Amino acid sequence: MSCIYSSVSSFSISSNSTFNSWRLNSKSRPTIYCAVGGTVAEPKVVSAAEPLLLNAARGKEVDRPPVWLMRQAGRYMKSYQAICEKYPSFRERSENVDLVVEISLQPWHDFRPDGVILFSDILTPLSGMNIPFDIVKGKGPVIFDPPSTAADVEKVTEFIPEESVPYVGEALAILRKEVNNEAAVLGFVGAPFTLASYVVEGGSSKNFTKIKKLAFSQPKILHSLLQKFATSMAKYIRYQADKGAQAVQIFDSWATELSPVDFEEFSLPYLKLIVDSVKQTHPDLPLILYASGSGGLLERLPLTGVDVISLDWTVDMADGRRRLGPNVAVQGNVDPGVLFGSKEFITNRINDTVRKAGKSKHILNLGHGIKVGTPEENVAHFFEVAKGLRY
Repeated sequence: MSCIYSSVSSFSISSNSTFNSWRLNSKSRPTIYCAVGGTVAEPKVVSAAEPLLLNAARGKEVDRPPVWLMRQAGRYMKSYQAICEKYPSFRERSENVDLVVEISLQPWHDFRPDGVILFSDILTPLSGMNIPFDIVKGKGPVIFDPPSTAADVEKVTEFIPEESVPYVGEALAILRKEVNNEAAVLGFVGAPFTLASYVVEGGSSKNFTKIKKLAFSQPKILHSLLQKFATSMAKYIRYQADKGAQAVQIFDSWATELSPVDFEEFSLPYLKLIVDSVKQTHPDLPLILYASGSGGLLERLPLTGVDVISLDWTVDMADGRRRLGPNVAVQGNVDPGVLFGSKEFITNRINDTVRKAGKSKHILNLGHGIKVGTPEENVAHFFEVAKGLRY
C-alpha cells in the first residue's frame, strides 16, 4: 500500500489508474489516498452510526484509520497552560468536573480527533483505596505512606468509584453530550503492576528496587496488593463505561520493567482478570492496552484478551503486526519526537506507519504521549494529514 497527500478535496480516477494519472477537482481540502499495489481504490462509504474509532477497534471496515494522541490534552497547549496558571494544583484540575471537561475538550475544539480522552490520572483512584497521595509540580506522584508489609496492604480498601470519584462519571457524561458521537469518548485506568509500582516505590522510580524486592522476597504480599488493584480497576472500567466512556485504555507503563517470566507472574494474570471481568458485563467495550517499551513482551500482550495493543515507537509497525497476529487491533505508533520535525517529515512518518499497519484494525496514534514543548501547529498538521487519509 502506498499513500499520497494532496491539498485538494478529491480527485477522480479510473479503476486501473496510478498515482500519476489523476484529475483534480476544484474544491480544496487536504486528503491522503492510500493504494495497494500502486492502484488507488475508491473511498468506502462507512456508516456514521458509531464513531470511527470503535469500528476500527472492532475490526469493521473503515475508510481511514481513526486518530487521537496520548496526552493530547496537556502541557504543550497554550490554553492548558493558561488553566494551570489559574489552578496550579494538578489534582484540582483533574478532580473538578468543570475543569476536567474544559481540558478534555481543548484538543477536540482545536483538532477534532477521533478519540476524546478524559483528562485525569491513573493514580486518581488511590485516595478512594485509603492510599493518600499527591502530584507535585516538578516532582510527580508522591505516595505519603508506601505499603511494605502485609498489614499495610490489609489497610488498602475496596474502590467504590461512585463514592470516591463521582466527578469522573459526571465529566464522562458531559463529554458524551458535547462530543455527540462525532468521536469516541475514551476513559482509562492504570494496570495493577504499574499502580503497585508507584505505591510501593512511593512515587516515580528509575530502578524499581522496592517493588522488585517485594516481588522476589515476599511475593504473597505483592500478589495481595495486585489482586486488590485488579478488582478495583475492573470496577472502575465498568463505572467509566456506564457513565459514558465508549472505549477504555489500560496503561501498564512499568510492566516492561519486568522480565518475561516475571511479567507472566506479576502483570499478565491481573490484566487478564480485569479484561475477563469487564467482558462479562460489557462484552462490546473495546479495551486498549498500552505498555511503553513492550517490544520484549509483545507476543504475550494479546494473551490478556484486550481488543487493541498500543505499540510504542521502538517497535516497527510492520514487525508489530506480524508478531501480534491478525486477531488483535493495533494502535500507534509514531515517535512523539517526530512532531518536532518539519511538516513534510511528519507527513512521511504518518504515511509510513499507516502503510505498515495495513487497511484494518489500526488506530493512528503516537508511540507515547505528546512531549512538552511540541509545537501546536505541528499537532494540527498531524491531525490534518491523518484525517485526510483514505485507504
